[in-house]
Parts: sequence; C-alpha cells; structure tokens
Amino acid sequence: MSTLDEFALIRLLTEGKQSPAFERTHGISTGIGDDAAVANVTAGYQLVMTCDTMAETVHFKNITMRSSDIGYKAMAAAVSDIAAMGARPRYALVALSFPAGTPAERLAQIYEGLYECAHKYDVVVAGGDTTASASGITITVAVIGEVEAGKALLRSTAGPGDVLVATGWLGCSAAGLDYLLSRAEAAESWPQQWHAYESLVRAHCRPEPQVEAGLLLQQSGACTALNDVSDGLASEAWEIAEASGVGIDLIEERIPVAHELLTYAQKADKSPLDYILFGGEDYQLVGTMRAEHAIAMQMKFKEAGLRLYIIGYVHEQAQGVRLVQIDGNVVPIEKKGYHHF
Repeated sequence: MSTLDEFALIRLLTEGKQSPAFERTHGISTGIGDDAAVANVTAGYQLVMTCDTMAETVHFKNITMRSSDIGYKAMAAAVSDIAAMGARPRYALVALSFPAGTPAERLAQIYEGLYECAHKYDVVVAGGDTTASASGITITVAVIGEVEAGKALLRSTAGPGDVLVATGWLGCSAAGLDYLLSRAEAAESWPQQWHAYESLVRAHCRPEPQVEAGLLLQQSGACTALNDVSDGLASEAWEIAEASGVGIDLIEERIPVAHELLTYAQKADKSPLDYILFGGEDYQLVGTMRAEHAIAMQMKFKEAGLRLYIIGYVHEQAQGVRLVQIDGNVVPIEKKGYHHF
C-alpha cells in the first residue's frame, strides 16, 4: 500500500463521491469528517437498521469478484435487508479492514462500486471506519432506513390461506458463482462480455436489491410477511414458516427458471432447483399475501415494470416447507442453504 495516512486514505476513498447539497437534501446535517454523522428523522416514521459483512475467501475471492463488485455487492446486501422490511434505505455507514500492503487503487475501486450502488438506491454514505486486518479484506455496511410507524413487514406474520410470492428469478447468483469457480480466472482480467452466462455472472457480482418491490408490497397493505433471498429459497421459506408457525408448500411448476440458468444447469449436469432452493445471494424478495389480493398485486407489479410470481401457498397442515413436484408428489425440503458456520 502507499504511504497514505488514515485521513488521506479516507479522502481518497470518499472525497467527491457525493456533494454537500445531495447530503443536505437527504437529511444529513453533519456527514463524513466529524466523529459521527447527524441526520434528521422523519416524523411519523420508524428507523429500520441492518448491517452486513463480507469477508475475503468467505464471501469473495480474486476469481469470483472484481474489486468494484465487492463494494457494490456489500452495499446491495445491506440495502436488500431494508427492502425486505418494506422500508426505504436512507443512510449507510461503512467499515473497511485490510492488510498492510493492500494497494490503495484496489481500495479505491471497492469504494467506486460501493458508491455506485449507494447512488442507485438513493443512499447517503454518512460515515464509517478504516482499520488494519491480520489477513484479507473485510467490509461491513450498516444501512439505516425508514418505514411508516407500525408498517414494517415482518417474517412472522404469514397465515393459512396466504399465497407465497417471489419478485424475480432465483438461483442465478449461485449458478454464476459455480461458473466463475469452474473458470478460476483472475477477476480483474475478465472480458467485457460473458456470452451465454453473462446474466449469471452479473447476478452474482452485481445483485439488485428489490427496493421498489418492497415499497410497493408495504404500501399496498396486501403483504403479510416478507424476506429477502440471501441464503436460498428453501432457507428463506423455512424462516417464514418457523417465525409464523405455519407450513409452506412450494409448487415446482410455478417457480420461474431463467433460460440462462436452465442452460447452465444442463451443462453442469445439475437440477436448476438445486441452485434455486439452496444457492442464495439472489436478493429477490419472497413473501406472503392473502390469496384474494394476489392477481391484483401482479397487475400492479406489471404496471410498475416489475415481476411478481405466485410460487406456493401457506397452510396449517404441517409446519415446515415442502415441495409439490410436477408429478404431484409432495416431498419435505431440508432447511439448508448458505450458512456461515
């Protein structure tokens, strides 16, 4: 690493990324440069807070993500948690740890990606921290959002008679990771185009949190429970089922499969369902709503240029998650997906 001191490094990473006018119009009265940030709180709203950490070799390697992708995905993962509550993301705090000798240019690229994602979702980076680490880069992003008081969407409020919905294709990120690991090519030398599997690579490296979809579900009053798909559809459905004390049946023929995922799964000699159920890091939303609202919500999503798929239903026959296969057989689904420990 260069001989930049901590404050010079912070200036390199953050200076010019967002204007003081942008910060003021978004409620920040004191931003980066003091001991802590100061922000206004909207009357009649509650704060929604989350943080997400990505660690080198655990969440990314030099063959699975470029430096800018690391920053982008770290921000996207935290923003997605806010979307899953039906809230609007407002502010972010970023903590970055890295070993001595890390090139300043690599750190700058991480922050380029981080700010790119923040700007896309109208998030102000209000502060953070930088520190040394014994080995590997670790980045933690805390995001603070707002939701109308008493209106946050929880995972514990699904009920019998609800249908299960998803906001987009699942499994693409896991397939993209599988493809990148099979290539074992240094990420910084990737080509601009990835031909047949470009959408899978992008799904893994540049996931898009479903903020607009979460707000639409929250504002409609039709959604009864919501989760984001960070650890795979099976794991997220299990979390809703356990928290709500219900059973969930996934309907195999209703689960959408992206063409690129189907093509790659055939090449890899795997079932697309393996990626969809147990892959994770798609950052789509999966949730429940009363069946009588489902068609109307699909129309509202279509009008907004969004997708909403009905992929299952909630019942009280048995707790847990099952898969209704295309041939009509009903099989239990294990509670597994991505787990840190």
